[in-house]
Amino acid sequence: MSGRLPSLSALRAFEAAARHLSLTRAAEELFVTPAAISHQIKALEDDLGLRLFDRTGRRLALTVEARAGLAELRRGFDLLGEGVRRIRDSRANPMLRITSEPTFAGMWLVPRLSAFRRLHPELDVLIDASDRLVDFDRDSIDAGIRWGGGRYAGLQSVRLFDEQVFPVCHPSLLQGEHPLNTVDDIAFHTLIHLDWPKEYGEWADWRQWLSAAGGNVGLADRGLHFTAHSDCLRAAVDGQGITLTSDSLVVDDLRSGRLVRPFGLALDTDVQMFLVFRADRAGEPAITAFRDWIVAEAAATLPPRLPASPRSA
Repeated sequence: MSGRLPSLSALRAFEAAARHLSLTRAAEELFVTPAAISHQIKALEDDLGLRLFDRTGRRLALTVEARAGLAELRRGFDLLGEGVRRIRDSRANPMLRITSEPTFAGMWLVPRLSAFRRLHPELDVLIDASDRLVDFDRDSIDAGIRWGGGRYAGLQSVRLFDEQVFPVCHPSLLQGEHPLNTVDDIAFHTLIHLDWPKEYGEWADWRQWLSAAGGNVGLADRGLHFTAHSDCLRAAVDGQGITLTSDSLVVDDLRSGRLVRPFGLALDTDVQMFLVFRADRAGEPAITAFRDWIVAEAAATLPPRLPASPRSA
């Protein structure tokens, strides 16, 4: 880097105004007045010797010159923020920030966190249970647990489970007037559907499972529909019907007897669960500790893989 940098305050005011295209909203974000933002931008324009905004009334538009370096400026502020966060964290126990798909977080990860903390009491842990795909360059997240295919630009991924998709239900559905003894018995029960977000990849649905099992695919669309996997499993535990799931989400429910597998058929799936983290941070002690622990824990908690049927169209 060569040359004198402009005022950091002026650069911050410009970045906020450029992001919002509003002096008022930039001022609210930085806890100053719009006049102060305007003054900082004017000082920056004078320093650089060029105009950064075209003004039409109260509307702002970035000039070509302003857009030229804006992306790098934003990354610079993100890196500054990350550096400050790490300095603050260094005063106490380091904070390991993990983002996870909510159902997996609640049903598998959280019940096992005490084991990780016993191994690494020097690490505090924050779990961000969210479906959103975080931006590892902008968000203060150390690692994520994601459904997908395992290929993420700039990230290193570690496959946690060799997932299969199969039906589960409450044990009471194996008894009563229409017990689930054969695939044909499904006609007397409610199917519970997950409206799977396609951006994660293709997850086997009831049409595919019934087709592979030789069942009546005409039943495939009826029943209860949920957008959250946790709601599907909650309904199944309550005895409301049969849902499709995978080992990692129900291994504890199957062992406790809260859920059972009425049929042995499982379908392979291209969608798997991965631990992901920035490739340039792979050697950091906290990330390495969590990676080694969760890989070993995943291998130890899942039952042997059953013979599976490929998905039918």
